[in-house]
Parts: sequence; structure tokens; C-alpha cells
Amino acid sequence: MKKYLLSFALVLMSLTAFAQTAYEKAMTEKIAKLESCKSSEDFQTLANDFDRIGKKETTQWLPSYYAAFAYIQKGRVQMREGNMIELDIIAGQVEKYLDAAENAGQKNNAEIHLLRKMASSLKMMVNPQQRFMTDGAKAGEQLKIAEKLDPANPRIALIKAEDTYFTPEQYGGSKTKGIEMFKQALEKFNSYQPKSALDPNWGKGEAQYFISQATK
Repeated sequence: MKKYLLSFALVLMSLTAFAQTAYEKAMTEKIAKLESCKSSEDFQTLANDFDRIGKKETTQWLPSYYAAFAYIQKGRVQMREGNMIELDIIAGQVEKYLDAAENAGQKNNAEIHLLRKMASSLKMMVNPQQRFMTDGAKAGEQLKIAEKLDPANPRIALIKAEDTYFTPEQYGGSKTKGIEMFKQALEKFNSYQPKSALDPNWGKGEAQYFISQATK
């Protein structure tokens, strides 16, 4: 009997290890695509891919997190193209996936609060003058929470640099100051270690890009 129990236990361990490996392989493949996506359609496809992984791995928070991030990137592409029509809908999708990520045991996760900040910023851009006191304020609150939870996080420094760089000078922004903040963010990226190979590690290339543009 002990022999059979041991064999059964080994089979279960093997199946668990295989499932983890399949999950990690799928996530690694999709995370790598974040760098190569260019269009809003690309990011939508990637969000759908993360959604499918999340439906299989209901105890994992990262698939929902990356689905939310893919939607944010989709919204940013549309914003750069001057297409503000769907930003509210996109931000709603981001919040839905971030709620799912929190429900997977991530109530006090700086990465999630940072994406909530970015989602509120997307909503604000639909009509900045009307929404600055509402969605803009929510974005600021979420950024403060994220920074309090993880002050060394380079992505927080990156988003603060973005805000400074793109805000008009009459409203307190500065491209010069923004570049200095991108440099500070890059220093943090150079020393920051993600908790695992699948944990958020995006943003360094963006900091490098803005710094390189300033030297041209």
C-alpha cells in the first residue's frame, strides 16, 4: 500500500511541476511580446492571450496584471494617434483585470496601484480640463499609494518622469526636469531586481529612449 501511495504522490508532483512549467512557458512567451507590439490591435490580441491564461490559472495574479497592462498600452497607442473615443472603455477593462489581480491575493501591490494610476490618467485624457479634478486626482492618489508601498520601484519613478516631461510648463511640467527624472529612474532600473522572472520588469527601455533623445 505504501508503495502505491508513494507512486501516486510522485505522479501528482510530476503533474504539478508540468503545469507550472506550462504556465511559466506560456507567460514568458507572451510577456516577451510586450516589447514587439506596436498597434492597438497587437495589444488587444495580447490582452486576450493573457485573459485565456488567467482563466486556466485562477490563483495566479500575473495574467490579469499583464492583461491590464496590455490594455493600457493599447490606450496609449490610441492616445498618441489622437483617438480618445475608446479610452473610457479601455480604462474600464484595465480596472476589471486589476480587480481580478487583487482578488488573487494582491491587495497591497504597488504594481497594481501604478496601473490604476495609469488607467485614471487615460480617462483624464478624454477631456483633461473637465477631468483633472476627478480622474487626475485619482491618478495622483494611486501613484502616492504605489510609492508608499514600494519607493524603490523604478516604474514609479518612470511614470513620474513621464508626467513631468509631458505636462505643459504652465501647469508645472518641464522637459528638462523630466529628462533628469528619467535618468534617476534608469539608475533605479539598474539596481532593481524583480521578485521572479515573470514579475513586472517593463519600462527600462522607455527611460533609455527619452534620455537618448535629449542628447541628440
